[in-house]
Amino acid sequence: MIYNQYFENAQIAARKLNITSETINQVLKDLAAEAILQTNYLLEENQKDLDRMDSANPNYDRLKLTAVRIQDIAKDIINVAGLENPLGHILSEKTMPNGLHISKISVPLGTIGVIYEARPNVTFDVFTLCFKTGNISILKGGSDASYSNQAIISVIHKVLSKNNIDVNVTTLLPVEREAADALLNAVGYVDVIIPRGSQGLINHVRQTSKVPVIETGAGIVHTYFDESADLKKGTDIIFNSKTRRVSVCNALDCAIIHSARLKDLSELAKPLGETGVEIFADELSYIVLKESYPVQLLHKAGPEHFGTEFLSMKMAVKTVDTFQQALDHIAAHSSKHSEAIITEDPENMETFLNRVDAAAVYVNASTAFTDGAQFGLGAEIGISTQKLHARGPMGLQELTSYKWLVKGTGQTRP
Repeated sequence: MIYNQYFENAQIAARKLNITSETINQVLKDLAAEAILQTNYLLEENQKDLDRMDSANPNYDRLKLTAVRIQDIAKDIINVAGLENPLGHILSEKTMPNGLHISKISVPLGTIGVIYEARPNVTFDVFTLCFKTGNISILKGGSDASYSNQAIISVIHKVLSKNNIDVNVTTLLPVEREAADALLNAVGYVDVIIPRGSQGLINHVRQTSKVPVIETGAGIVHTYFDESADLKKGTDIIFNSKTRRVSVCNALDCAIIHSARLKDLSELAKPLGETGVEIFADELSYIVLKESYPVQLLHKAGPEHFGTEFLSMKMAVKTVDTFQQALDHIAAHSSKHSEAIITEDPENMETFLNRVDAAAVYVNASTAFTDGAQFGLGAEIGISTQKLHARGPMGLQELTSYKWLVKGTGQTRP
């Protein structure tokens, strides 16, 4: 296959990757500085991608780089450099009655393939986290971000070369779809695939990959405004969850409100209307909102509006009569990413935390915090919605596995 050379080069680089934590951290610091230095170049290349995309496309915001976003990326890289290296930790050890000393230590996952769409920041994030944890990264970005990704990988390779490290520790595959198919079939070269993007992309990877997959699923996010909820908290939390950055997976998709609090819905939704959020309301909430919400932004909800990841200035509103109905609605429509409750009832707080099945479950806080940096992980390679190996924001620790070390003095098994 024409792509095997990429995989073989990565394999060779993996065998040679034996550098100290001090060197790793210095490379990351150099990369942060170089990213800032190359801001104009990165923005110029990013603009080429933006020029090819309709600004109304929900992916436009994800694709867009700005000077501030590059500064934030550089800060994340520095943060990762300052974190403890998770490799070589003794996770457990014991001496058996026969004298064998057995220990379990943390090691890299190996070679990680990441398939992603219009998210050039992922290129920086994946390299940073994989390099810090001794993993090799093979990246397959989408064609929408081809100029941006090529520019970013050239900056990374420049820094690696400067530090006399094989640039093949991170590889950006060509943009054509065949490269993605090759990566999904790279058994023997790649240890795990992590998809980041639309539900369609994630489904394709899960269904076709011959390499093990860690699924980073879509974020269909709910926030339940309970009967005892504080109106000020609820207004601020719902507004922030929905509008802070609508194109990301932790953005709010459906506000659930207890019917006893429908009288407060107009006040709760007021900031949303002022910001231009379209609401798809169920029958009871529509009756309330039509008296105050901007008419051009209010619509009656259909079944298709519940269980939808909008990734835009749109959201649904669902009315329930009981706390249990709220739990049932979330269970029926959640993607198990992030779910929140706004309540002053201690029993409902604990019940929600214990019974809601999601990677991140919140009480009286915005779901916008589901993010590797916000969780103190430095950055993230994705947010896993599955339960095997990793769940939630995947930082350094989640990019490690372990192996057993067994030391003896000549023991044989009877």
